[in-house]
Amino acid sequence: MGFTWNPDYEDISYGNDNQKEGEDYYLDSNGYRVMTESYLRRRGYCCANGCRHCPYWPKAQKGNTVLKNP
Repeated sequence: MGFTWNPDYEDISYGNDNQKEGEDYYLDSNGYRVMTESYLRRRGYCCANGCRHCPYWPKAQKGNTVLKNP
């Protein structure tokens, strides 16, 4: 079985002890870590992974800092 790409997390999210479940992320029904809009806003830029709760517009443009609802 191969890796299935999931746009809701980045490699940097794993092993980060400062992230809090329920505040910064939640686990969906498939066990994927889904980053919250609050966390993504605090990070300050778009990662271009197409995150489910991406607060930036246009969505999925790496380095974008324009919020869709400031």
